[in-house]
Amino acid sequence: MAMTRVRPSRVLFKTRGRPSGVQAPNRDSAVIDWAAYIDGHRVCTDTIADAVRLVRDGRLTPEGDSAGFVWVGLHEPSAGELSDLAEVFGLHPLAVEDAIHAHQRPKLERYDDVHFVVMKTVGYVSSGPGGAEVVETGEIMLFCGPDFVVTVRHGAHGALGPVRRDLEEDPARLALGPAAVLHAVTDRVVDGYVGVADAVMEDIDEVEEAVFSPERTDESRRIYRLKREVIQLKRAVGPLAGPLRNLTGRRFVPAEIKEYLRDVEDHLTRVREQVESYDELLNPILQAHMTQVTVADNKDMRKISAWGAIFMVPTAIAGVYGMNFDHMPETRWQYGYPMILSVISLACFALYRGFRRNGWL
Repeated sequence: MAMTRVRPSRVLFKTRGRPSGVQAPNRDSAVIDWAAYIDGHRVCTDTIADAVRLVRDGRLTPEGDSAGFVWVGLHEPSAGELSDLAEVFGLHPLAVEDAIHAHQRPKLERYDDVHFVVMKTVGYVSSGPGGAEVVETGEIMLFCGPDFVVTVRHGAHGALGPVRRDLEEDPARLALGPAAVLHAVTDRVVDGYVGVADAVMEDIDEVEEAVFSPERTDESRRIYRLKREVIQLKRAVGPLAGPLRNLTGRRFVPAEIKEYLRDVEDHLTRVREQVESYDELLNPILQAHMTQVTVADNKDMRKISAWGAIFMVPTAIAGVYGMNFDHMPETRWQYGYPMILSVISLACFALYRGFRRNGWL
């Protein structure tokens, strides 16, 4: 079935009334913050619709383009909330559906003059009664248009409040438009990758020391958990390389921002190579640990077998003389009982000494 692309005209942007569900941030709303930015300076408005009208009707360059943009930040919005914003900004239904349901791979898509970017966020948190640290993932989606940015965040990680504050302290950079926000968000996400990758590396070092320490410990569960965390990191870090590379070639990105994006891409490449090397570290550590477990089990079996052989001697002799036949050697002899005990003791001592000499005991 053919799909029809639905997009409101720019006239509708100027005359659109207040969208429902996005009047002010509160506990029941997914809207975290919004503002209009004119020449890099924040202009607060009562509603998102007022911010849109301020940018699109109030300030125009001689070329007819907006001199500012609107930035709206949301956290886990409902379908209704995001649909209201989609009408105001003309967001494509397919991208809106992805932003609502999340669980997307990192990607970059273009719908007319709106770019849709998906990135995975990661965090290293303690989980469970034992306090074991695990990698948790979330998502950030960006709708980047000519005069607006809509950020949609899923998960507890990757808060964008600090990003907004840092940008507002640098008006010259913020004046570069939505691309400046796009770079700041990707830079913060990649910095999160670096922090989590370093934390995982510290855990790998600890596991390696525990495996090769003289003390006997069971690190198999921890090693498998680390391998699972490395897989989570790979799924977040690896697919983002393509979208970042494509962003540096987009026309809507100013030359100044392209330089910064290339720097972020370099950091991402370093983290990707670092994460990929973790498998090469964990596999031999796991093999060494399993080898140590096998060796330890073999030692235990040797000890059990040695003691079993020692105890077989008195068991066999006592079993023979316990049959209560009338005609058995030395049963009527006065020193028969001490002699049997001496034979048992000597045989057990000889076996014990032989096993000790061979390292079985």
